[in-house]
Amino acid sequence: MDAKTQKSELTRAAIVGAALDFAADEGLEAITLQAVADRIGLSKSGVFSRVGSREALQKAVLEEFGRRFIADVFAPAMQQPKGLPRLDATVRRWIARTRDVDAHKGCIFMAGAFELDDRDGALRDHLLAEVTRWRAALRRTVQQAVDAGQLKPETDPEQVVSEIYGLIVGLLHDTRFLRDPRAADRALRTWDRLLLTYRS
Repeated sequence: MDAKTQKSELTRAAIVGAALDFAADEGLEAITLQAVADRIGLSKSGVFSRVGSREALQKAVLEEFGRRFIADVFAPAMQQPKGLPRLDATVRRWIARTRDVDAHKGCIFMAGAFELDDRDGALRDHLLAEVTRWRAALRRTVQQAVDAGQLKPETDPEQVVSEIYGLIVGLLHDTRFLRDPRAADRALRTWDRLLLTYRS
């Protein structure tokens, strides 16, 4: 990679990072090329030349958030044995992530789901695909715990995933809107009780 290409890629990464911060503050739909340009000290045309359209930048933000989320939550949990240890590590890391002020400043997937729930279009489709992939990975982890005999054989993986999502949505509400510093501790206790109902 030559120096010019490397600089261009670094600039693009900085643009996407700034757009991600902006989306965390204002929402996905609030992203504009000009707003991001102002944040990073570039011209609007400079941003456009590196990321293309506003929609392309919004998609890049979703992809970057997904990459960071996987790096923070799923990849470390994958180091645990298949089944319940991996599922438990995934949920605990997801909950712990909200303790980090920068990390819980905005969950783009959750906020975006509410923001785009009644709007059709490519951006909603892109977010839906990202969320669907994540839920499928979580569902597989639950199924592995069932197959290993660690969760009851009648356990419905989709039900468990739904309950985990309900837990996380409530946690984000209490952490962000109520600004409750005890929210993550309560979420962990809720997760422990939830696991008890499914353990074999």
